[in-house]
Amino acid sequence: MHMELSHDTAAIVIPAGQGSAFRVRRGDRFRLIDVEGGQVGDLFAFAAADPDEYLSASHTRTSTGRLFPRIGEQFVTNRRRPILTLTADTSPGAHDMLIAACDPARYDALGAPGHASCAGNLRLALSDLAVTTCVVPQPVNVFMDIPVDTDGNLSWLPAPSRPGDAVTFEAVTDCVIVVSACPMDLNPINGERPTSLAVELVEPTT
Repeated sequence: MHMELSHDTAAIVIPAGQGSAFRVRRGDRFRLIDVEGGQVGDLFAFAAADPDEYLSASHTRTSTGRLFPRIGEQFVTNRRRPILTLTADTSPGAHDMLIAACDPARYDALGAPGHASCAGNLRLALSDLAVTTCVVPQPVNVFMDIPVDTDGNLSWLPAPSRPGDAVTFEAVTDCVIVVSACPMDLNPINGERPTSLAVELVEPTT
């Protein structure tokens, strides 16, 4: 699903299990909203000038020294250049940059061949903008709660976000954004019932 965001447009809903792509210019701010609560959003960002440059979770962790940036800190690309800034967060603050996007192979392994996936949503959404990519980058899993214990074990917990909780990003450069309302319903991350997300542009370009 392709979206055209403008300041005259109300928030655009991304249905449960689907994805959307849109373009933002340097200085634009957009808000990702959990409409009903408890829904993970896989967010990807690509440099508009060259989609081979994209938001990299591993490079961002190296840059910030954290598993997820603080408010005011930046996400960087695989070329170590800033692409987005985290500017606001009204949620409980649980987000993830460790878990790969769900894909057909994951659902095959879970006994659900043909299941919708965030990797599939990414490629479909980019095709609406005539953008292609050879990779599925590690997404920014907004609202996803994957705590790491002292032994390095991961837990898959339901997203703690509440209805209307939102995370706001500012584009540091012109970029293409893809958001997938994660379709995972075979583990607890979406409360086993995926729901919709919304996106809105929240501040005029300066």
